[in-house]
Amino acid sequence: MSQYDSLHDYLQDNSNVDIHIVAEYINTYIEQNWQVVFNKNQDQLMNAYKQAGDMAYGSYLNLLFLSINKELKGAGLQSDTRLPGNLHISREWGNTEDYTDQERWMWSILTSNNENKKIGTIVTKVYHDHTQLRIPRPPQVFSILESSQEDIIGALSTISNSFKQSREFQVEYADYLKNSQS
Repeated sequence: MSQYDSLHDYLQDNSNVDIHIVAEYINTYIEQNWQVVFNKNQDQLMNAYKQAGDMAYGSYLNLLFLSINKELKGAGLQSDTRLPGNLHISREWGNTEDYTDQERWMWSILTSNNENKKIGTIVTKVYHDHTQLRIPRPPQVFSILESSQEDIIGALSTISNSFKQSREFQVEYADYLKNSQS
């Protein structure tokens, strides 16, 4: 990856552990690998999509973020949930009325093992299609300094009105199940 082989080296060259620098590194990795990982695993992902629908996107994200999660550990960082984040508290909305360009925001709080101190939160934007297995554009990450769930929700609600108006996945899914049984 560019001139840096690891997140550890990238952070060493930037003199301190900063959540914004970690986000830069992850974005560079994603830009270089999002399509490669999708193409390389397309048969496996298509099989998962045929069997479980949208859960195939979770498989894709696990494959994409596998190296990043290892890099975090190697750089002395740990996350409260593996990147890209916790599906159950994530939020999703559509950018089109036909469900071909959905956006889900997930997040993970990072802690420095050296100082046992929370350094902030990595937020991942995942774009996907509900009508077929397709990723309309690459995932993106950004960072915020907030590290409590209440503060994270507040910050993200300020950044995006769509986020603010959407509901947590587990709430939305429970309503979906209730309505589908009626």
